[in-house]
Amino acid sequence: MRPILLKGGRLVDPSQGLDAVGDVLLEDGRVQACGGSIAGPDEAEVLDCAGHVVAPGFIDVHCHLREPGREDVETIATGARAAAAGGFTAVCAMPNTDPVTDNQAAVGFVLRQGQRAQGARVYPIGAITLGQKGEALAEFGEMIAAGAIAVSDDGKPVASAQLMRTALEYARTFGIPVADHCEEPTLAHGGAMNEGIMSARLGLKGIPAEAEEIMAIRDILLARRTGGHVHLCHMSTKGSVELIRWGKDRGIAVTAEVCPHHLSLTEELVEGYDTNAKMNPPLRTAADVEALQQAVRDGTIDVIATDHAPHHYDEKEREFADAPNGIVGLETALAVNITWLVAPGIIDVAILVEKMSCAPARLFHLEGGTLRPGGIGDVTVFDPGATWRVDPARFRSKGRNTPYGGRELTGRVRHTIVGGTLLHSDPT
Repeated sequence: MRPILLKGGRLVDPSQGLDAVGDVLLEDGRVQACGGSIAGPDEAEVLDCAGHVVAPGFIDVHCHLREPGREDVETIATGARAAAAGGFTAVCAMPNTDPVTDNQAAVGFVLRQGQRAQGARVYPIGAITLGQKGEALAEFGEMIAAGAIAVSDDGKPVASAQLMRTALEYARTFGIPVADHCEEPTLAHGGAMNEGIMSARLGLKGIPAEAEEIMAIRDILLARRTGGHVHLCHMSTKGSVELIRWGKDRGIAVTAEVCPHHLSLTEELVEGYDTNAKMNPPLRTAADVEALQQAVRDGTIDVIATDHAPHHYDEKEREFADAPNGIVGLETALAVNITWLVAPGIIDVAILVEKMSCAPARLFHLEGGTLRPGGIGDVTVFDPGATWRVDPARFRSKGRNTPYGGRELTGRVRHTIVGGTLLHSDPT
């Protein structure tokens, strides 16, 4: 493996409190040296990073890679390569596959496919319940032994409070988070967008904010009862932010994520019945977007995750109410976050790196999230000022379902390095 010397970049690593111009040397798959002027070995590949940010590799704790079962819309290999193109050095694959990733064999399959993919690292997340049916717990111990790093029934809420309580107690013994899809199913049933004036005007059944918030506070209270770590997926409402803040103020082990689309878009996008504006949870109001942005800024929200959800073109070309939920996000996440958060001055680059790299590694107990010497050689280099226009036809992902197509965004990935190997490079 040829050493890599990253020269003259702005090193941003909140895990070390580092924000300074300098060099990074990667050798034998690890960070050999970081900071100041470094004279690398003669055989090193030198990358000029002047004017670019050099950060610990981004980690996406929430994506859907569709394999096994829906290889027509994404595979672990295409998803891992799309992740690398988006600056992610690692992704956590949700278990709502076919069959569901709810046993050690399924976890092992995802892990092996990820290792073969030659893209971002792939960490499997096991299901909370068998078949994601919400009836009986999956065998956490066996899945963790096989390589699972968390459990989740994402795509479906764990409706039973007793089952969720038991899951938190069980997961606590293994030191892993339980990531929950917060949705009270009877309130959300049949909904296609945010409930409000807009849904009434468009004639679409809405999903009220309370559907998310009821489950969020339930999970927070169960985490308080059990001492388990609950991680709330894709938060979307102002009320959820207030509840998470309440829990954190009381020392409850609750963490939360938000997606780039919920930080940038509102329900107004549904106006034209564009199914690329359909997701779950749905796009909410401008007040919700502002509350989520401030929650990222003040630390109430811990992580920014993509909820990358590819679908076939034909599936999205249906009536709005009948189309599947979800959009692709791996290749636009960085730029959306810079365009709507960093460029307007809501957060700085250090907070962005914390939410996309350091916090995901720390909370999910993963390697990475730091440029400390001796650490894993996963690095993301990006130009925070570069502008580009989103062309879905050029995505590495098989999915093209994005609401950002044709938009000009700011912030572009230049290099993605995984384990000291340069996997993606776009120096133009």
